[in-house]
Amino acid sequence: MHLLIQRVTEARVTIAGETAGAIGHGLLVLVCAEPHDTEATVSKAVAKVLKLRIFSDEAGRMNRSVQDVGGGLLIVSQFTLAADSRQGNRPSFTGAAPAARGEALYDAFVAEARRLHPTVATGRFGADMQVALINDGPVTIPMQV
Repeated sequence: MHLLIQRVTEARVTIAGETAGAIGHGLLVLVCAEPHDTEATVSKAVAKVLKLRIFSDEAGRMNRSVQDVGGGLLIVSQFTLAADSRQGNRPSFTGAAPAARGEALYDAFVAEARRLHPTVATGRFGADMQVALINDGPVTIPMQV
């Protein structure tokens, strides 16, 4: 599972001109399922996101998690994280899970996040989405689970 995590002061997903999900202070999590991913992979990924210490403590050190600071999660599916652009000029996305499996794993990721964290907003799998954010820091963490 590929994740791209951005610490934000605010983030929002718009679909066809309407806001589908929005958060204030927290994490924007872009999620891409791979063919070999399982529900166990999802559980491990969500746990890592929730425990990732990338928020500042009183001393200004990145030592607090999204749970520690009471931040929100905005979870957005993004199969393009699996892009392979090593050859030619058109990226290949064969590293991403097939659509039906990817959607099931994305839904499982969202459900697990909602089970463990009080503030979770989402985009919509497969939709043409516009994502707006204010990256805080900037802090952007790629993660492979």
